[in-house]
Amino acid sequence: MNLVDYSRPSAKHRKIATSFRDTSLKDILVLACSLLKEVLAKPLNLQDEGQQNLVMQVLKLVLNCLNFDFIGSSADESADDLCTVQIPTTWRTIFLEPETLDLFFNLYHSLPPLLSQLALSCLVQFASTRRSLFSSPERAKYLGNLIKGVKRILENPQGLSDPGNYHEFCRFLARLKTNYQLGELVMVKEYPEVIRLIANFTITSLQHWEFAPNSVHYLLTLWQRMVASVPFVKSTEPHLLDTYAPEITKAFITSRLESVAIVVRDNLDDPLDDTATVFQQLEQLCTVSRCEYEKTCTLLVQLFDQNAQNYQKLLHSASGITVDMAIQEGRLAWLVYLVGTVVGGRLTYTSTDEHDAMDGELSCRVFQLISLMDTGLPQSSNEKIELAILWFLDQFRKTYVGDQLQRTSKVVRLRSDVSRVPEKAWKVVKVYARMSEVLGITDDNHVLETFMTKIVTNLKYWGRCEPVISRTLQFLNDLSVGYILLKKLVKIDAVKFMLKNHTSEHFPFLGISDSDRLSDFRCRTTFYTALTRLLMVDLGEDEDEFENFMLPLTVSFETVLQIFNNNFKQEDVKRMLIGLARDLRGIAFALNTKTSYTMLFDWMYPTYLPILQRAIEQWYGEPACTTPILKLMAELMQNRSQRLNFDVSSPNGILLFREASKMICTYGNQILSLGSLSKDQIYPMKLKGISICYSALKSALCGNYVSFGVFKLYGDDHFDNVLQAFVKMLLSVSHSDLLQYRKLSQSYYPLLECLTQDHMSFITNLEPPVLLYVLTSISEGLTTLDTVVSSSCCTSLDYIVTYLFKHIAKEGKKPLRCREATQAGQRLLLFMQQNPDVLQQMMSVLMNTIVFEDCRNQWSVSRPLLGLILLHEKHFSELRAGLISSQPLPKQEALAQCFQSLMEGVEQNLSVKNRDRFTQNLSVFRRDVAEALRSDGSADPCSLDMMS
Repeated sequence: MNLVDYSRPSAKHRKIATSFRDTSLKDILVLACSLLKEVLAKPLNLQDEGQQNLVMQVLKLVLNCLNFDFIGSSADESADDLCTVQIPTTWRTIFLEPETLDLFFNLYHSLPPLLSQLALSCLVQFASTRRSLFSSPERAKYLGNLIKGVKRILENPQGLSDPGNYHEFCRFLARLKTNYQLGELVMVKEYPEVIRLIANFTITSLQHWEFAPNSVHYLLTLWQRMVASVPFVKSTEPHLLDTYAPEITKAFITSRLESVAIVVRDNLDDPLDDTATVFQQLEQLCTVSRCEYEKTCTLLVQLFDQNAQNYQKLLHSASGITVDMAIQEGRLAWLVYLVGTVVGGRLTYTSTDEHDAMDGELSCRVFQLISLMDTGLPQSSNEKIELAILWFLDQFRKTYVGDQLQRTSKVVRLRSDVSRVPEKAWKVVKVYARMSEVLGITDDNHVLETFMTKIVTNLKYWGRCEPVISRTLQFLNDLSVGYILLKKLVKIDAVKFMLKNHTSEHFPFLGISDSDRLSDFRCRTTFYTALTRLLMVDLGEDEDEFENFMLPLTVSFETVLQIFNNNFKQEDVKRMLIGLARDLRGIAFALNTKTSYTMLFDWMYPTYLPILQRAIEQWYGEPACTTPILKLMAELMQNRSQRLNFDVSSPNGILLFREASKMICTYGNQILSLGSLSKDQIYPMKLKGISICYSALKSALCGNYVSFGVFKLYGDDHFDNVLQAFVKMLLSVSHSDLLQYRKLSQSYYPLLECLTQDHMSFITNLEPPVLLYVLTSISEGLTTLDTVVSSSCCTSLDYIVTYLFKHIAKEGKKPLRCREATQAGQRLLLFMQQNPDVLQQMMSVLMNTIVFEDCRNQWSVSRPLLGLILLHEKHFSELRAGLISSQPLPKQEALAQCFQSLMEGVEQNLSVKNRDRFTQNLSVFRRDVAEALRSDGSADPCSLDMMS
């Protein structure tokens, strides 16, 4: 019943599943539990494969009952730790019986690992039962039984040596804290003993880091949420977290440091290489680490000093790179990550002045390590330490630099008069106390100088290491967001150096090398976005300054232009163009004012845009080249912050559109010549480029910087050509691909919305098969779960229906006044008369959504629905009659009243006032229909067959 069945509509499927839940599912669960009780009462011969399979299937049956999609929510399985099981109220008696939980705990202890794992999986679902199923006393009793079961498992941990059991038990513990508050847990009689056992279990798990590493996530989730709940506990019972949380933190720190030697000497996979998992665990640990922070800080200071001294000794020894050096570098990388983690934890846990002073003590050591590492470049370097340093810098930025900047500066200047220092700001100064003594870093300006020096150093010496470059540039990009920060950054010498020397000579990652992967060029966009933001701070209208900034790109373009003029086709040229396109896209993204954007356009047109056009012609079949160029054009077409608001005497808007039109037409015509492509090639080779073209065209049509009537007035065919290219590309794409590829659907449907809003003459002139394709795509998009797509479909349909309704209303009136518009409306009307089922089908879909589905964009659905009802009143009457007659007699009268109320006060027009009235009625209609159709065990599980 949970499996998707494409042979029936989703509404009908949900109706059947709901009826099955209400009439049969509870009985199945009771039957399965009774069978499991027999398993315990009459011991089976589990050596018998048949008997073992029988028990396995019964356990799976129980698990499937508990995993049933009770409310049609289709919970995201990736959010496993946030899941709540919506058990029906009628099942309360099963869950209130202590024997139910005891059954599965007993099964866990009695069955072999393959089967006991399933028993634990069932217990995970029992622990996730929604809180509202019980009253407060019942919930406390239920929780007490769960805790007793946990204690029993931990006191007899033999079964947890199996990885499957271990993983499920970790999930079980995490779910306990997800569904129950810390205040409830501490009230359980066994809590002190159980929290001790859980802490010991967690410490042991962290120490055996190589055993089931994916399960640690759940244990850290448990402790993170426990510690985060401490400020909200009102109970007088001790929570004991101040005792055990520091031990958990210590176990994590020491186990990770001890793992390094084993990884290096046994040549194992290094956990540090899996940065996603490392970041996830560190973000969980940061909250836990701030509980009894003094103990954690003392431990980290001791370990850091010891390992830094050992590292310096190895650096000065004559042995060179050895196993010992690799071990020491790995340990230092972990320590830097951990310092960044605990510093970042200040944002997640209540801190004191002393805690901020401890952050300064730890930060001193990392900043000293940065100086030591950078001094040895390029001879001695370690990628893992560099990545860890960038993590630390980012955590320090978030905690002590971001929005603290203004008050920090004021505080440092006023430090001599403590009485005048704001309390909150003084806490920030505490961080700099020790840093000032050791490093001379007295305020945020010095910190920013350190940041920028580190960024420039990395860009200079790590040019061929994509992970370090990428993370460094992301850090630079984060720093460049915010006006206050930018004003401070542009005064720093390192920033001035970057603005004047952004060439491959100083920053090797900007160079072109055959050994570089083309995907590595993506970071150049981030670099130029940040750099241009810094440039914009003091740029104003200084065109000379802008020209100087663009000089390296000018030289590169002139080189490409010279090669093109000599008819050379070289790989280096293609790589240069890819890099330039990415650079320019970053620059264009950061230029959000009319003046600055105009400078860029004047620089690019007419000299350099044709070069990009030639590149599309020449390498149309190579997405690595076409994608960045098309994305650049799409960015240039974006009228963000009204930056394309050219002067009234300027033709730039039209010129820009003409260039975009040429590029889209060229790409569209060339890409269709590739013929049929395999399933794995169709998106990268074709659909991705088409989606970017659609995004660019949509930006142009909705940007309000081009008067498209000018093209027809002066006989310019660029507008017509790009629309024809849109049609050709569209017809080469199947309806299934339109919806399957999210980026394609999210570019096509908003574009169609623009076309139906302002260019209905183009829509009405489409050939009947093309128009049918477009309308079918709208119909299919109405049912998608993506609200961006479904809302665009509703809006497009509303424009079409409104256009048609107005034409019918005006038909026969003033035929000579707007003959062309009348002819366009007549063509559309004739098409609809020849294909009446098109709009009727869409009305059925919308009514089905309103009545049976979880309609998340009700307002959007209501707008076209009124027009469809007025155009097809007869079909609407048939739908209404079909729905009413499909229900039991007691419900038919209530449904009839709902439909009568839906059209109450609604007139036969599409004025704004009338639409709003219908939208209000529809909201009430949905509520009343849901009440009328609420299942009571007697309802017919069928939906409207005609609506499907």
